Amino acid sequence: MTANSQSPAPLRRSIRRRRVRDRLIEALLLAAGLVAVFTTLAIVWILVVEALPFFEHVPLRDFLTDTMWTPLFAEPRYGILPLVAGTLVTTFVALAVAIPAGTTIAIYLSEFASHRLRETVKPALEMLGAVPTIVYGYFALVMVTPFLQKLIPGLPGFNMLSAGLVIGVMIVPYVASVSEDAMRAVPNYMREGSYAMGATRLQTAMRVVMPGALSGIAAAYILGISRAVGETMVVAVAAGLQPNLTWNPTESAATITAFIVQVSLGDLPHDSIGYQSIFAAGLVLLIVTLAFNIAGFALTRRFREAY
Repeated sequence: MTANSQSPAPLRRSIRRRRVRDRLIEALLLAAGLVAVFTTLAIVWILVVEALPFFEHVPLRDFLTDTMWTPLFAEPRYGILPLVAGTLVTTFVALAVAIPAGTTIAIYLSEFASHRLRETVKPALEMLGAVPTIVYGYFALVMVTPFLQKLIPGLPGFNMLSAGLVIGVMIVPYVASVSEDAMRAVPNYMREGSYAMGATRLQTAMRVVMPGALSGIAAAYILGISRAVGETMVVAVAAGLQPNLTWNPTESAATITAFIVQVSLGDLPHDSIGYQSIFAAGLVLLIVTLAFNIAGFALTRRFREAY
């Protein structure tokens, strides 16, 4: 007779209940994980289905190559390039601020700051992420733009430079916080080994800690990029709402998100081509964000293999 057959009945019932509970918890965890997948697929499905009627009236070639975006005019034109240019310019300006500043702050908090200072500065830094984006937008319009006009004569009141700079400041907490968490997760024996070889704290941070936390730092950068690409209120308030095909950050322009907000205010009927254009623009925005994410993961893998 086996040990299981000789076990008391209450013990068998307890083991059975434990197995059922474990399977139930596994099912709940699996369902929670699939929620994100199904949500993403649902978003893609809605964008594609709603954008198809738009492309029945507007050729894809004109949509991708035309340099004019005037869907609200009497003679509309639907070239997405001006909106893409405005989105990319503001994003690159923001990243030029957020990535160096966020990475520097993360290195300092992780490797140089005392425990007391870190516990004081990091929560204060993360509180910047709780400020409403509309506040950042008016800050860019009322404070940053007048200051830049003193440095750059002739700078228009609405421009991508001030919007990008403020977006960069806005996403610094995301980059700094996630990067600092990744650096803190690097095992101490790697730092101790570097110190034993005679490296300084800065050399250890740059040549040991950062490569060891590369995946987390890359995730912080990708999060910052996605946040900058999808920002709406700052660009709507400070960059202007006039689609303008330019790569000059000192000029005014519109972004994809700003146009979506403009049309979603209810000025156009839901069955019109102008209204359906927001789904085509949203699909382009999704593709741009996906491209940035793929590029980030590819660079992360390449640098990880190099190290």
